[in-house]
Amino acid sequence: MSKPKVGYSRRALLRTGGAALAASAFPAPMLWAQDTKDIVLRQFGTGVSNLNDVAQKVKEDLGFTLEMTALDSDSVTQRAATQPDSFDIADIEYWICKKVWPTGNLQAMDTSKIANYDRIVGIFKSGKLTPESEIAQGTAPHTVGFVDGPDGTEFATEDTGWMTLIPTIYNADTLGIRPDLIGRPIESWTELLNPEFAGKASILDISSIGIMDMAMVCEAMGEIQYGDKGNMTRDEIDRTIAIFTEAKQNGQFRAFWKTFDESVNLMASGEVVIQSMWSPAITAVKSRGIDCVYQPLKEGYRSWGGGIGLSKSLSGMELDAAYDYINWYLSGWVGGYLMRQGYYSAVPETSKEFMSENEWGYWFEGKEATDVITSPTGDTLAQAGEVRDGGSFYDRMGSVACWNAVMDENQYMVRKWNEFIAA
Repeated sequence: MSKPKVGYSRRALLRTGGAALAASAFPAPMLWAQDTKDIVLRQFGTGVSNLNDVAQKVKEDLGFTLEMTALDSDSVTQRAATQPDSFDIADIEYWICKKVWPTGNLQAMDTSKIANYDRIVGIFKSGKLTPESEIAQGTAPHTVGFVDGPDGTEFATEDTGWMTLIPTIYNADTLGIRPDLIGRPIESWTELLNPEFAGKASILDISSIGIMDMAMVCEAMGEIQYGDKGNMTRDEIDRTIAIFTEAKQNGQFRAFWKTFDESVNLMASGEVVIQSMWSPAITAVKSRGIDCVYQPLKEGYRSWGGGIGLSKSLSGMELDAAYDYINWYLSGWVGGYLMRQGYYSAVPETSKEFMSENEWGYWFEGKEATDVITSPTGDTLAQAGEVRDGGSFYDRMGSVACWNAVMDENQYMVRKWNEFIAA
C-alpha cells in the first residue's frame, strides 16, 4: 500500500503538480513564513470542517495562526449576517451565502488569484457535474457563487471571475441507519416516517436543511408533488409541515438534533436507528466499532456545498494570507483529510496526491478496499473487500435530487418550522 503524501511547500506543489501547477499558477503575492508568523486569522463555521488538525497544519505549512470557532449552522448564519467585525474568514455553506451576501459583510474574491481555479469541479461553476448532468432543485452552489464584479451586490448567472465563496467541500447526504438494529433493507426516504421506527427516528433541527429532508420523504410517499421543492409555495410548506407534525404527535421522533455530536450520540447509543445524518457522523459512529450505514436511497440524495468567504474588512497582508490559505486548502492536504471522512474536495485531483491508492479507490472511485480503510485519526472504518456506501463520486453526486435551499418564502418556512419543533 502506498503511503499518502504529507506536508506542503511551494516547491513541493510545483514538483507534484507537474505542468498543471506551473510556477505561474501561484499568483503574487505569496507570503512566506517570516512575514506571516504574527498574523492571526479568525475563522468560524460548522464543526464539519473547523478542525484543530487543519489549524495546526496551517501553522506548520503557512506560518500564521488560524483561530477556529465551530458553531451550528443557524448560529453560523446569524454571526456572518450580524457580526461582521467578529471574523476574517467565514467557512459557510452556499445556502447560508444566499442569506449573508445581501448584508455586504463579505467581499467578492478574484478567481485569478486561485491557483487551482481551472480544476474546480463543474458543480460550482456551471452547476453540472458532467456536460449531460441535470441541475438539481434547491440552492445549487453555482446560482449564488458569482457576482458581477469586485463590488457586485447581485448574484450573476455565469462565471464572472468574481466569486462569493471559493468552494472547498461538499457531499451527497442521505439517511443514516443502524442495520444491526433494523434488520432489513432500507431503500426509500419514506422509511423515516415508517411507524415501525416510532420513537427511534430523528430529523435535524436546521430549517433550511430539514425542510429538504422532509420534502424528499413527502415526495417519495406520493403525498406531495412539488413544483420545485427547493422553492416551495406556502401551500407546499403547509402540507409538508402538517405531515411531519402529525408524525411527531404520533411519537415518531426520539429527538431533533442541531450539532454533529448530538447526531453521533443518538445513533451510537441505539436510541435512534434511522435519521438525518452527515458523513463524518457516520464515520464517528463506525470508529466506535458500531455498525452504521449512510444508506443510498432510490429517490436520490440531498446535497450541500461549502466554501470560504472573506470578510469585507480584510485587507493588506491579512488578505494576502487569506488567499494563500485558500490556495493551500485546495492544494490537496485538507481535501485528502476530509475525503477520509466521506466528503469530496472541490479539486479532487489534488487530494489524490495525499491519499493512498487504496483510499482513493475506496472513497472516490467506489472500488473495493484492498486494505483497511481508516478515518483521519486512524480508526478503522472498512475492511479489505468492502465498498463505499453509494459507490463512486460520479454515482453519488450524479444522483443528487436537491440542494439545501433558501426559498423565496424563507421567513414563512422558518416560522412554520419553529411551530413544528414546538408542536
